[in-house]
Amino acid sequence: MASSISITGIQLQARCGVTETERDQPQPIVVDLTVRCRNERSFQSDQLTDTVDYAAITQCVRDAGESQSFALLETLAEHLCQRLFQVFPLTHVKIWVRKIQPPMKDFTGSVGIQLIRSRQDIIQSRHSPPSPFLVTQLTRLPRGKVLDVATGRGRHAYFLATQGYTVHGIDRNREALDCLEAQAKEAGQLPITTECLDLETDDLHPPHLGKETYDVILVFFYLYRPLFPQLLNALKPGGVILYETFLLENHLRRQHPRRKEFCLETNELLTRLQGCHILHYDEGEHRGISQTDRAFTARALARKP
Repeated sequence: MASSISITGIQLQARCGVTETERDQPQPIVVDLTVRCRNERSFQSDQLTDTVDYAAITQCVRDAGESQSFALLETLAEHLCQRLFQVFPLTHVKIWVRKIQPPMKDFTGSVGIQLIRSRQDIIQSRHSPPSPFLVTQLTRLPRGKVLDVATGRGRHAYFLATQGYTVHGIDRNREALDCLEAQAKEAGQLPITTECLDLETDDLHPPHLGKETYDVILVFFYLYRPLFPQLLNALKPGGVILYETFLLENHLRRQHPRRKEFCLETNELLTRLQGCHILHYDEGEHRGISQTDRAFTARALARKP
C-alpha cells in the first residue's frame, strides 16, 4: 500500500480455539497491521488530526479481540477488520493475526491468518442478500412495523427498510447493531431502530417484546423455545410471523449447528405456532443466498387470528 502506516507486535490475550477447552483460557495472540487513511495530508501537515492515533488503534484491537470468544482465527481477524473500519477513517487494512503458542505437539512456531480488506469490501459485505424465503413471501407481508429477532448485522432489516417497512432489530451483539445503524445512516436515514437485548437470560421469564405491537415478526436461523409465547404476544391480530431455521437433519448430516438443541424436530415449528393460520409451511433442503449454500430447514409463514 502506498502512504501506509504499520503497527506491529500488538499483543492481546484472546479466547480463540475450535475446542471449548482451548477457549476456556485466554492465550497470547499477536497482531500486525498495515493501514491506509482516507486523509493523507499527515505526510505533509505533521498534524495528528490528519492521521490516526497509533495508541488508539492498538487499544481498539485489544478491546475487540478480548471482548468475546472465537472458534477460528479467521473469524477473529475478520472481526478486528470490521471494528477498525467502524472506529477509524481507514480505506484499507492488512492484518496478520497469529497464535504464538498453538496447542500443537512438538511445534515451536506460530500459526496465523492474513487478510487484506478495503472499506468498499466492508460496505459490500454489509449488504448481504436477504433469505430467498423472505423474498418469495414479501408480497404476503402486511405493511407496518417489523420486529427482526436476532437481527445480527441486519440483512433482513435493511432489505425490508428499503421496501418501505419500519424495522426494529434486536440482538445481543452491540457491535453488529452499531454496524446496522451505520448502514441505515449511510443509506439516508432508513427507518431502522435497534435494541441490544439478550433474549436468553431466563428460561422461565424471557423478555417481554411488547403486546400486539408488530405487524410482522421475522426469525431467521435462531431458536430459543421459551421465546415463542412472547413472539406471538408481540404480534398484532392479523399480523404474520415469518420463521426459518435449521432442522435436526442438518445437524445429523452436516454437524451444523454443533448442538442439536438449536435445531427443530420434524413438524415442531407447526406445534410452536399452534393457534395461528398457517399460510405456508415446508421442510427440506433449501437454498441460501447462493446456489451452493444449502441447508435442511423448516420454513413457516403464519398469521395471528
